[in-house]
Amino acid sequence: MDWDRTLFHNSLIALYLIAPPTFISLRFLQAPYGKHHRPGWGPTVPPSLAWFLMESPTVWLTLLIYPLGDRSSNPRSLILISIYLFHYIHRTLIYPLRLRNSTAAKRNGFPVSVALMAFGFNLLNAYLQARWVSQYANYEDDGWFWWRFWVGLVIFLDGMLVNVRSDLALVGLKSQGGGYKVPRGGWFESVSCANYFGEVVEWLGWAVMTWSWVGLGFLLYTCANLVPRARANHKWYLEKFGEDYPKGRKAVIPFLY
Repeated sequence: MDWDRTLFHNSLIALYLIAPPTFISLRFLQAPYGKHHRPGWGPTVPPSLAWFLMESPTVWLTLLIYPLGDRSSNPRSLILISIYLFHYIHRTLIYPLRLRNSTAAKRNGFPVSVALMAFGFNLLNAYLQARWVSQYANYEDDGWFWWRFWVGLVIFLDGMLVNVRSDLALVGLKSQGGGYKVPRGGWFESVSCANYFGEVVEWLGWAVMTWSWVGLGFLLYTCANLVPRARANHKWYLEKFGEDYPKGRKAVIPFLY
């Protein structure tokens, strides 16, 4: 259908257009949650509820849209969308449950305004990823598919392992009470935001697996969103802990940045 192709095309352009202003704005103004919590952003909700609601389109919208595609029954498409959902079922359901035990999370609410912006992005991105994989990608005639798939899958799973382990470490520190502490172990010995590093690696793997402008756009937006926040978190750690904070750590990219 022409209208659907036009919608998909315009949505893809929008994904690329919002990445630069996101990166630029987050260089100067951090979203007011977590370490950067501050008043003045309107009503708040518990962080666990915010994460569940704002990430939820990646699950329910994907499950609604994917079966409508002409290639939804193709084994390659099914494998790809299952991997995408694997990440987001954890992010939407499991991660918020872990946040419920965090004393810091209970003390600082999550602004509804920020959650709504994230909800809007996830609507856009879930539509693009699901529609590409189930309708517009032609993996049947792609002789390089399995080569790229296995390379991308290894990258994706490695990134998810880093992301999940790092989130567990951070939630564990918050659950101990007594304020923020220096995270240690794993990739935290190299970067301040190992959880963000893991997520960037994940979507690099996804971009390789899908080999698409959609996957690349998601990776670029992830970097535009997380790299400035990682830089701000790194600066926050240095200011809060001073000489006690490991000086060799980078912000988010090991040995580089």
